[in-house]
Amino acid sequence: MQASFPSIRPVIMCGGSGTRLWPASREAFPKQFAPLLGDRSTFQETLLRVNDPALFGRPLVITNKAHRFVVERQMHEIGIAGDVLLEPVARDSAPAIIASSLHVASHDPEAMVMVLAADHMVLDPPGFRAAAAAGRAAAMQGAIVTFGIVPAGPATGYGYIEAGEITAAPARRVARFVEKPDRATAERYVAEGFLWNSGNFLFRPEIVLAEYERNDPESLAAIREALTRANRDLGAPVFDEDSFLRARKTSFDYAVMEKTTRAAVVAGDFGWSDIGGWDALWGITAQDQHGNAARGDALFTDSEGCYVSSEDQLVTTLGLKDVVVVATRDAVLVADKGRTGEVKGVVETLRKQGRSEASHHARVYRPWGWYQTLELQDRFQVKRIVVYPGGRLSLQKHFHRAEHWVVVRGTARVTVNETVNDLTENQSTYIPLGAVHRLENPGLIDVEIIEVQTGAYLGEDDIVRLEDAYQRA
Repeated sequence: MQASFPSIRPVIMCGGSGTRLWPASREAFPKQFAPLLGDRSTFQETLLRVNDPALFGRPLVITNKAHRFVVERQMHEIGIAGDVLLEPVARDSAPAIIASSLHVASHDPEAMVMVLAADHMVLDPPGFRAAAAAGRAAAMQGAIVTFGIVPAGPATGYGYIEAGEITAAPARRVARFVEKPDRATAERYVAEGFLWNSGNFLFRPEIVLAEYERNDPESLAAIREALTRANRDLGAPVFDEDSFLRARKTSFDYAVMEKTTRAAVVAGDFGWSDIGGWDALWGITAQDQHGNAARGDALFTDSEGCYVSSEDQLVTTLGLKDVVVVATRDAVLVADKGRTGEVKGVVETLRKQGRSEASHHARVYRPWGWYQTLELQDRFQVKRIVVYPGGRLSLQKHFHRAEHWVVVRGTARVTVNETVNDLTENQSTYIPLGAVHRLENPGLIDVEIIEVQTGAYLGEDDIVRLEDAYQRA
């Protein structure tokens, strides 16, 4: 007779800035939201991977409050509903996992928790689900199950797990975790049957909470208080910042897994990658006969082992070997493929120089949609603005600029002082300096406008919000 198990609540960790994948990934719009391999983001692919009601319950996403509208938009795009918890500040993985476990325990006491990173890629979703199902018996018996990946080779960019005796088959006790090795040690680990540490976990919430209580009761108390005192922002809980800051900033591996005697591992071989750098993305992207891989418009000539990612323009290579070229609208990276792990240092240098490209893309996302600057000169700026169906900008005015709007797609509802009009394609309006105005999308398709600003000062801080649907006023 087949054992009966409670549902698994997926907890999707959606923090992190992904600076190793700069310039495609930046703090304001990190890699988990970008379509790096196909048409969907890795966050969306993660949600779809656990969209199996026979195995998984309602997903819970924990993210920074700055990304809540991107999270909700991308969930809406693929038709998946879930709960969202908002961190006021990042405190690493342990406080986030503990807060999520407390939430699940209070709302769905019988459920197990499966922690997944939103920025990992899995090429074999059925294989992943089979591994998740295989870990349930051990988790029900009180193990904290992690998923070890059968190595594709002696990689030096991953931590490793040595598996011990069988606990609840196919789960085995974790004999030890080891840090990222050098090449020779990695070769030995692979030969001895070690597994890559994927950083995904399955457990009963009360087990992990008890372990955390034993190791760090002060942090657990702070996280409980942060949840109890959480504010609600348009329906989503935002942890109390003062309480959350009292929790120790640390990883779940260090806070729990390296200290517990309950760690178990299930081996999996489902095409996993943490996409830790451009070299890793090259490794899981389809390649031509010379080992070249591309996303976007690329032409390889007399080149070998190269990777190109291009957002808008053609990129060509000539006579290159093992080189990465990433071209976005406002920045280009050219790097030795073997050194892409050092891109994080490039980003730090840009930050020290005060360069906005370190953290922000040319396309800026807002709760209502996004905008992109097409041209910026001394006294004028041209923007492309897209407003999602139902989206509405704040009721606002400017002290230093006037604006001209031309609708190029959809139906735009435009407020200028006391006048409200619906404008369609090829219609335009003028917003005088100081006029109170708003742009809305009452339709079912995106509204797209071209905005021309003119004036002595064109900065984004020249906005006086009088009313705002997203509580920014």
